[in-house]
Order: sequence, then C-alpha cells, then structure tokens
Amino acid sequence: MTIHHDKLAYGRLAKLNEDMTDGQLADMLKILNGEEQYILALDQGTTSTRAIVFDRRGNTLARAQQEFPQIYPKPGWVEHSPQDIMGSTVAVIGEALVRANLTAQDIAAIGITNQRETTLVWDKRTGKTVYNAIVWQCRRTAEFCKELIQEGFKEKIYNKTGLVPDAYFSATKIKWILDNVDGARARAERGELAFGTVDTYLLWQLSKGKIFATDYTNASRTMLFNIHTLKWDEELLRLFDIPASMLPEVHPSSHLYGCTDARLFGSPIPVCGVVGDQQAALFGQLCTKKGDVKNTYGTGCFLLMNTGDKAVKSRNGLVTTLGATADGKPCFVLEGSVFVGGAVVQWLRDEMKIISSSEESEEQALKVEDSGGVYVVPALTGLGAPYWDASARGTITGITRGTTRAHIIRAALEGIAYEVCDLVQAMEKDSGIKISRLAVDGGACKNDFLMRFQSDVLNCATVRPEIAETTALGAAYLAGLNAGYWSGLDEIEKNFEVERTFTPSMEEGERLRLLDGWREAVKKAML
Repeated sequence: MTIHHDKLAYGRLAKLNEDMTDGQLADMLKILNGEEQYILALDQGTTSTRAIVFDRRGNTLARAQQEFPQIYPKPGWVEHSPQDIMGSTVAVIGEALVRANLTAQDIAAIGITNQRETTLVWDKRTGKTVYNAIVWQCRRTAEFCKELIQEGFKEKIYNKTGLVPDAYFSATKIKWILDNVDGARARAERGELAFGTVDTYLLWQLSKGKIFATDYTNASRTMLFNIHTLKWDEELLRLFDIPASMLPEVHPSSHLYGCTDARLFGSPIPVCGVVGDQQAALFGQLCTKKGDVKNTYGTGCFLLMNTGDKAVKSRNGLVTTLGATADGKPCFVLEGSVFVGGAVVQWLRDEMKIISSSEESEEQALKVEDSGGVYVVPALTGLGAPYWDASARGTITGITRGTTRAHIIRAALEGIAYEVCDLVQAMEKDSGIKISRLAVDGGACKNDFLMRFQSDVLNCATVRPEIAETTALGAAYLAGLNAGYWSGLDEIEKNFEVERTFTPSMEEGERLRLLDGWREAVKKAML
C-alpha cells in the first residue's frame, strides 16, 4: 500500500510509534512521501551482513559489508552468534549512511532480506536469545527428520507446507532448542519466548521490541506455515510441540512493518519490505511472470521458478514455496536448493588453503584444459535437492598421479555447475517447461569460467545482470514500492540491464559424457 501525506498516514505512524514527537513524525512523513531520494537494503546473509544504498535508477550509492564468524560446535552443526548478527547489522547500516554522506532522514525506507530458515529463540521481555542462532545448514536434527518420514508424515508436511521433512527448515530447530536448553520449553509454554527467522529477530531488535512479524516468504520456510491458507498450521504446531504464542504475525513482503528505533540511527526509518534472500533475488531479477527462472550462486545454490498463482507439486525432489510480489498476494515458486555452492570455494580458501582468494579459483581453473577426470561433489553438509541425503559426504574422485591443484580447483567450480544442472533437470520435469534462459546472480556468478561452463552443461543461455546485487535490489524494490518511492513495476523494469550473456559452445557428446561422470561421482558420495 502506498503511503500518502495525509491524516491517515500520520495516524498509522503515530500508532506504530507512540513515543515519537510531532517533529519526528513530520520528518517521517516527509521521508515517506518520496521527497528524499534513497532506499536502503539490509542483506543479512550466512557469512556476512551488507547494507546498500540505492538510488531511483537502482544504482548503488554506497555499500558496507562485515563478515562474521561461523561456529561449528560439532561435525554437521552450524551456529551464529546473535550478537554478531545484530552488531554487524547496526554497523553496516551506519557505515553505509556515512559513506553515502546521508542521515537516516534521507532514507525513504529500509528493505530487509535475510538468510532463510536460520532459527533464533529469545525472551520477549529482555530480547536476549536463549541459544545461538541455528543456521539453515545445520544437520543436528537430521535423525528426527528421518523418524518423521518413517512415521509417515512426509506427505502431510509436503501437502501443507510444500517442503520435505529435513533439518534444513526451521521447525525441528525450534523443537531442538525447546528440548535441549534448560527451562526453555516451560518458558515457551508460559508465553515468555519468541521464535523468529533472522528477519523477525532483526525487526524486533531494530524496533526495540515493537515489531514482532515476518513475511510470507520467510514463514513458508519454517515447515510450520500452510502455504495454501497463508496461516500457521495448528496440526503442525502440535506435531513439533511448538506453542503458537512463540510465532510472529505474517504480512506480505511489501508492507509497512513499522520503524526502527530513533536512538539507533538518529531518526526512525520505516521498514517497508521484508523478504527471504532467494525470493528477494527472484524479484530483483524481475522474474515476475510465470516460468521465469533465476539461480543464485551464494553460500549455497538456489534455483527458483515463478509458477504464478498455482502451486506446482514436485515429484523430483524440489520444494514448493511462496514468492514475493508487490500487490500483497504471494506467488508460488518451485525451488531447488543446494546446500554447498560457492561455499566450496570458501572451503578451498579457508580450510584447504589451496587458494588465497575466491578470485584465484578462476585463474587456477583456466590453467588446465579440463578437470583431468576429477569430480568434486561438494556435499560438505549433505546433499540437498533433488537428492535430500543428509548422510552424503563431500568426495573427490578420479584423482591420478597427474592430478594437480588446478585440476581440483577446476573440478570444484564444475561441481557447482553440475549441482545446478541437477536442479534444472528436476525443475523441467516438474513444471513441463523447457528452460532456455537462466538469470544468474550471487557472488560466484562473477566467475566467468563458472558461468561459461554452466551454460555449456545446461545447454542454455546464462544471463548476468549489470547490477549484480539482485538480492539487495529485490528487497529495495519491495520496500520502495510500498513507500511510493517507485510508482510500479513498469518504472523499475526500466532499470534492468544485462551485463553479459553466456551461450553454450560444448559439443553434445562431450556434455553428456561429463554429466554421466558427475552422476557416478554423486553415487559414490551417497554410499
């Protein structure tokens, strides 16, 4: 809903911010009426938090980024410190404003996009978390998910949520916290604890407890939200033994959620958009029509197809979820998720120490004509779609005495492309749509070698946009549309420009031979 400079808008803001002075409200109304010229996107990701200031053309005015530590308490367990998440958030917003030479009053609205499924539980009175954030990659609840499948709940969960029972999603993480943190379940049953994915936690903290909400896209990744009724599902809450009082309100992605606390940035800033990172990238790529497809090469790889107002039931290992729109009604999305995509390059850099930077991976890959028969299956935290094998482990096959560092690095990059190829083939079977154009984004899409090889093994064009920050841009667009900063989709579509299109050049026989070798390598990873 567009906000107008009138008594209704004043009343809405006053209700949301009862402690604001008349002067602050006047400043806020000035911002909401589009007199200022910038939108700020907060992109809270798995390994870093970024803030980007966009102008009306979708160009970047300033950005700030801060990495934070990954915590691995046990093999397969992944956590984040809530203090790191929140501290990096406040820091990058402040830094972006300084770099852009702006104040909070120059920001028309904030759009938040976030790593999905990552789970936090906190005290409603103090805002203090009862445990670290359990990250989407964490596999600690994999055995419980196996039990759910063995007990016959797979079909029921899928029919309601579009998801398969897997440790990837939030519900089992919440249950684990309630079952394993001293006193947590009793406190939750007394209504003292709140659950949120990262967006909800940030909204709560940025508003000093005034906003307890999420959006459809994040709710649809919890395994507790019925994507057909657009409500939290009581039967699933009973199945996972989670009190309904823990759950936030659910709103459209493009929505006035409230305002940041004035003490954080000098003036309150309206939050007018919240969206899970992959759905944000889909919207930022302007994949707003049925059949539009994008793939994000981030920590993981995430292939999404807009299926319009109809939920497509997957029979090939994909999930059905909700996407973001600007009209208040979510669209349906078919999604395939790979747990380890670009993260395999980080592993080569940080753990294996065979490259010193992510950029070096392309340089090394081009030193050899091919991978020399080497395949890297980056199942470092199990295999996601379309296999859903939590027990799979990363493997390197085909090593000979002649294998070099460059062969392994190249094979790791090729492994990312093969994973995406698996997703595309599954999506074509489910949707009945032949994918001839793949929109790409994410950090690893800057690697020309990877994009060229991706086009070859898919036998389709891969299209890289001029503005690569599509996740942040999608959040900015959703916020700006709600705030009236942009008039509609027609205006923002004028911003989209293609930086480069990669077209296939590999012979069909070679492509099929390489894919056969990949499938054999995957079988070995699943033994």
